Amino acid sequence: MRVIGLTGGVGAGKSRILDILQTEYGAEIIVADQVAHELMEPGHEGYEMVVRALGNSFLKPDGTIDRPLLSALIFHDQNALETMNGIIHPMVWKTIKDKISSSQADLIVVESAIMGREQDDIYDEMWYVYTSEENRIRRLKENRGYSRERSLSIMKNQLSDEEFRELADRVIDNNGTVEEVKAGLEALLKDKGRKT
Repeated sequence: MRVIGLTGGVGAGKSRILDILQTEYGAEIIVADQVAHELMEPGHEGYEMVVRALGNSFLKPDGTIDRPLLSALIFHDQNALETMNGIIHPMVWKTIKDKISSSQADLIVVESAIMGREQDDIYDEMWYVYTSEENRIRRLKENRGYSRERSLSIMKNQLSDEEFRELADRVIDNNGTVEEVKAGLEALLKDKGRKT
């Protein structure tokens, strides 16, 4: 079993990479954001603990979380953000570890926009999806309708290219054609060594 961590900034095209790894290499894909989303559903421990810690001002009448309301709360309150992350992040990584240990797949890819050295024990190597700032802005405008200002604002709150590269064992250049990206992925998958 080979476990790869996949990270990169907003608009880098991580979804395209995940799709290729899943369809062409049979990789099992685990997306940290989806795991966090599930943990925040009613009936899950994460939901119960976040509501207990932050109150119920962001709940819809049916008891589910109104995500825009929760986002507004944690965007304007650093303590609320830190409280929520302190509850959810450890649960997310424990759930991911459990999914990996129960998997039968030969290749597992864990995608997360936030990766740090504290997750080093989860994966065999970390891949960083690199795309130029201009290509990211263009993709975000085309795919999500984001303005240049909104894209730059989100990017400024994420790790820099240098910080991502420092965390990564391998870099995938996602500026080219699908064929170029596929060739790069094939080369990375054949090379099982780690960066030193």
